[in-house]
Amino acid sequence: MTVVQYVLPAIRMVVAQELIEKHGLRQVDVAAKMDITPAAIAQYRKRKRGASFIAPITHSREATIILSELARALARSEVTIDTVMSKICDACRVIRSEGLICELHRESLPALRLCECKCTAC
Repeated sequence: MTVVQYVLPAIRMVVAQELIEKHGLRQVDVAAKMDITPAAIAQYRKRKRGASFIAPITHSREATIILSELARALARSEVTIDTVMSKICDACRVIRSEGLICELHRESLPALRLCECKCTAC
């Protein structure tokens, strides 16, 4: 649930911003390439979706590189759904390996603050 509620919207926000700002695409074109609605793109741009987890993602150099590669491939229409899913999974793996999701879990589930995290990232 944490990934769907926080991480995926932040990933979409980063990719949408990059497609618009670095690749010069219009919101409607970004929506088509990302297979989401233009209204969702507008919400990402206004920081109404995805903003709560944007800082950890943008501070991760490796995640940022992966998402930039995804945006570049989408901009050039050089991508299949398998490639998109693979890049998103790669970004999630990095986010997990850097312990960013652990902190999010501790914030959203107060009982976890008392437990010692057993994952290898922390």
